[in-house]
Amino acid sequence: MATEYGQGYGLGSGSGFPGHTGERHHRLPAGLRAPFEARSWREFGYVLVGLPVGILLFTYAVTMVSLGAGLLVTFLGVPVLAAALAGCRGFGAMERARARALLGLRVSEPEPLRLKKQGAMGWMGAVLKSGASWRSLLYAVVQFPWSVFSFVVAVNVWAFGWAMLTYPLWFWVFPMYAGQDGLQLYGDETHRVYLDNPFEIAVTALVGLLFTLATPWLVRALTTVDRVMVHGLLGPSRLATRVVELESDRGVVVDTAAADLRRIERDLHDGAQARLVNLAMDLGLAKEKLKEDPRAAAVMVGEAHGEVKTALQELRDLARGIHPAVLTDRGLDAALSSVASRCTVPVRVEVDLAERPASAIEGIAYFTVSELLQNVSKHARATSAAVEVWRVENRLMLQVVDNGVGGADASAGSGLAGLAERLDAVDGILVVDSPAGGPTRITAELPWRNEPLTG
Repeated sequence: MATEYGQGYGLGSGSGFPGHTGERHHRLPAGLRAPFEARSWREFGYVLVGLPVGILLFTYAVTMVSLGAGLLVTFLGVPVLAAALAGCRGFGAMERARARALLGLRVSEPEPLRLKKQGAMGWMGAVLKSGASWRSLLYAVVQFPWSVFSFVVAVNVWAFGWAMLTYPLWFWVFPMYAGQDGLQLYGDETHRVYLDNPFEIAVTALVGLLFTLATPWLVRALTTVDRVMVHGLLGPSRLATRVVELESDRGVVVDTAAADLRRIERDLHDGAQARLVNLAMDLGLAKEKLKEDPRAAAVMVGEAHGEVKTALQELRDLARGIHPAVLTDRGLDAALSSVASRCTVPVRVEVDLAERPASAIEGIAYFTVSELLQNVSKHARATSAAVEVWRVENRLMLQVVDNGVGGADASAGSGLAGLAERLDAVDGILVVDSPAGGPTRITAELPWRNEPLTG
């Protein structure tokens, strides 16, 4: 197995200086610098562009769908409706690109069209049956009223805030060109109130400052709704995402099974099989010398007996690597205690299970703990370790802790990464907590499944 712990013993990534985290430290708090940050202006630009885009999408969607629905009494309605949905899918791709550029939101493409047959009829049927097409149409309809609302709110608050904030710079326009003392706050036939004295001008600027500081957060709240709509309506559906995950997991399972078969074949060929071949040759030579030199034949038979014991031990080890008999007969507690006894450091084993899980889950749990204890023996430089197994609702929990040097990293392409992939193939999770200097705590979650009843 590849080294898991060794990759974390050196300096971490970054500059190499203590305390360096790679993050920028700002002198101003987030509330004061938000109006001047590029992110705030990108989000404001997203809202501004959203109105003309919303008008375009809404006009196209309503016009084309209405036309297609009106023509459904004839055959022409079907291709028109299919073209409407295809256009909405194209606009959806444009909206994903706009959200990625201005909001930093990366949304995967929805599931592709599944053509059951070639030709125009097959394409139209695939478009009309695709859930992504109808979700794109729904986005084109829903985005328009929301873009109007967000545009009006954002532009008015932004303009109102900056106008009031800069009022001390341009209030002189009123007495010079408008014939009044300042910005009119209230007025009727007999009485008017103007913002013209220094106190009122200062208060106006202060209120404008508050609006200006609040505008980026208001725009961010508005674009959060856009993020939800883009992600929920223009991205892949949960079912499609789950299908992709299952296909990936199936590939991992197939690769793992093939690797295990190759390992078993290699172990048999290089170990027990070669030893049994030599044993057969030795017994043949002993048989030939039995009449000529009985003592030499007895020595050869004794050596062959030792070879038989060694071959049997190798076969037992190989069988234990496939599925140990103690696991089948006595469960995880006894099987993990057997694994712990072969570890190079003292291991405390605690298994708190009222019943046994399905044999497949039990086997995965056994091999997970077995590989983690092998890592402890080879790489951790620990003096003690502990294994705990328990159940939480419908999850089987495993935890292996050691007091070694730490530094284990599942993202470094090591054996831990392969173990995490195996667990992920059965909807499991591997969490590694291993700071430099230790201790290392690795937790695995597996789905709890009971053994199916056989009739």
